[in-house]
Amino acid sequence: MAETPWLTIVGLGEDGPEGLPPASRDALERAEIVMGPARHLALLPGLAAERLDWPVPFADGLPILQGLRGRRVAVLTSGDPFWFGAGSVIARRFAPHEWRALPGPSVFSLAAARLGWPLEATHCAGLHAAPFARLRPLLAPGITALVTLRDGAAVADFAAFLTGAGFGESRLHVLEALGGPRERIRVTTARTMDLEGIAHPVAVALEAAGDGPAIPAASGWPDSLFENDGQITKRPVRALTLSALAPLPGEHLWDIGGGSGSISIEWLARHPGMQASVIEADPVRAERIAANAAALGVERLRIVTGRAPEALDGLAPPDAVFVGGGLSQELLETLWARVAPGSRIVANAVTLESETLLALWQAAHGGELLRIELAEARPLGRRRGWRAAFPVVQWSVRR
Repeated sequence: MAETPWLTIVGLGEDGPEGLPPASRDALERAEIVMGPARHLALLPGLAAERLDWPVPFADGLPILQGLRGRRVAVLTSGDPFWFGAGSVIARRFAPHEWRALPGPSVFSLAAARLGWPLEATHCAGLHAAPFARLRPLLAPGITALVTLRDGAAVADFAAFLTGAGFGESRLHVLEALGGPRERIRVTTARTMDLEGIAHPVAVALEAAGDGPAIPAASGWPDSLFENDGQITKRPVRALTLSALAPLPGEHLWDIGGGSGSISIEWLARHPGMQASVIEADPVRAERIAANAAALGVERLRIVTGRAPEALDGLAPPDAVFVGGGLSQELLETLWARVAPGSRIVANAVTLESETLLALWQAAHGGELLRIELAEARPLGRRRGWRAAFPVVQWSVRR
């Protein structure tokens, strides 16, 4: 017979006990201890169980909960505990047989029900403890999104972020305390946002509008999106390089000679589970890479200030490697010895010496050798002519 879980994670709405299904009511009635944030506990004034306030920061409450192991405990969370909630953090600390979850409607479900928006076509994001820039790659006229925010004051900050990104005309539905007696919905725009007294918990439904620069869904973002000092893999070459790197969901990239970080940043934007480690010898450029990543809303980027191959020590193994700077015989030998079989290596060269090195390695180890020659139309007197860029030789190989 299966062991009865001692811990129940209960999803609670703003309507308190009235909105709880029978199973959730029963779990609370049987509990010896009910633990949760003060706001949640206040919604259940009739509890007979011992009450424990979940401390701030959230992580401080996990050891307390572990110390209650074996007693009948209910933990209160907002709505659906596993939809940008605390459920997954709690579940990771305990064995599967120790806990069960009884979810309620999420704030996203409640918001969609009020606005008539299809959830499957609406981006949902938890920004209550995350940077607003996480939404930046999605900002384009016509997109819709539902986001949770830290508190009422954060709504003005979110509106300022949208306005600064060029999307000040976006329509904002400010959704306060959905599902409870304090529920209120007000509409404004990001640019004119002057609502006061916004109650917590709060979410915002966004209808994006404006003339800010949207980030393309394809590889090869405009160079203007990246702050740089000229050391940047230019857009057409970057698109070809990312195609050769062939990112797959959840993979890890080593980006050697990061420059502006454009390769790593576009790699990370391909899927939420991507990771990247960028190696850059120049501290100023390393700081610029961090700023570009923050501005363009990508995370999970590790920046190592140093030179390869020494700076590779301690990094998690890569699934793909890009060499955009510092190409040498020593570096290629190190990579060939350290990366796992099946990993991809892509190296770009612009000097004759580097071209020769790549040609020798391609002859010895196979792969594809590609010469990229680009020219742009530029004014030539009263007419136009072609101005050629330095050719790039690209070697791509599977280890």
